[in-house]
Amino acid sequence: MIEGVHPLLQTFLGTLFTWGMTALGAGLVFVFSNAQRKILDVSLGFAAGVMTAASFWSLLAPAIEMAEVSGLYGSKGQWAFIPVAVGFTLGAVFVFAADLIIPDCGALLDPVYISTMTMSLSSPTRDGVTNGSPDGSSSILLTVADETVVSAGSKLRSHTEAATRQRRLVPGAVLPQTREPINVRESVSAPGRLESGLGQAINWRRMLLLIIAITIHNIPEGLAVGVGFGAVGKTKAATFENARNLAFGIGIQNFPEGLAVSLPLRGSGMPVLRSFMWGQLSGMVEPIAGLLGTLAVTVAEPILPYALAFAAGAMIYVVFDDIVPEAQTCGNGKLASWGSIFGFVVMMSLDVGLG
Repeated sequence: MIEGVHPLLQTFLGTLFTWGMTALGAGLVFVFSNAQRKILDVSLGFAAGVMTAASFWSLLAPAIEMAEVSGLYGSKGQWAFIPVAVGFTLGAVFVFAADLIIPDCGALLDPVYISTMTMSLSSPTRDGVTNGSPDGSSSILLTVADETVVSAGSKLRSHTEAATRQRRLVPGAVLPQTREPINVRESVSAPGRLESGLGQAINWRRMLLLIIAITIHNIPEGLAVGVGFGAVGKTKAATFENARNLAFGIGIQNFPEGLAVSLPLRGSGMPVLRSFMWGQLSGMVEPIAGLLGTLAVTVAEPILPYALAFAAGAMIYVVFDDIVPEAQTCGNGKLASWGSIFGFVVMMSLDVGLG
């Protein structure tokens, strides 16, 4: 990020940084051999705090100021809350609607589910037998037609129900462009069998859905960076420093996002390089979303308050719908909460002290 250059170049550099932080987090798979759940939950809590602070100081505050000085919302800006409230709500609705459009993909293939499922498959029971059926195998049956049935070991099922209460399968749901039944049976008797168990179960038809889910989840973050740089100079609050700090904050929260995918996969037996590739995949869409956000606000300046608030609403929804519930699923809620407090303080200090 270089001050004084075109907003598109600044956005491109900023979103490359956020993608790089995702890859850096996923790269910890080369250091740790197993999924360190406490580290993951603290990191997720930290990310939630960072995103919450960034949403206010880097997005909502400039949006309110822009609406006030525009003269479009009252002589004294007394109605400036209207575009901010509308944009914020639309941002949350956008992510919510995305979850409804691809419910099965969100349930089966988001980082929360993958993390929990792979940990469950690789953890032994008290009798030393892998979670799953009595013979030590875990059978997964997916049938998508008039209903969706997930058959697995009872312990695996209880874990996934707890971790994906926001992404639960709905009876009668049909995957997009997948009208015919899909039957997948795999047995996973040891961590080293993840490739044949989880890897083969996610066939090419579901790979496309996975990419869509990850893309939708990360669009708001890239959009926020793009809108932030596109708004530079429009008001006193919309500074290069604020946009830069926002990119830093999103990059920081992307670190545990890559970690959340790669470490559990590696801990369950997936090859280290492939675990890394899956982990960094989630950040690939951010440069595209960022550039689109910058183009939109530079062409249509009056939508800036709406765009900034939209990005904030989408980010806050992701925090409370995805990140916070995930960090609370494995008994590390207190650690995650303190991680959130620390993350909020760090991001607030960056915005206020360096902005």
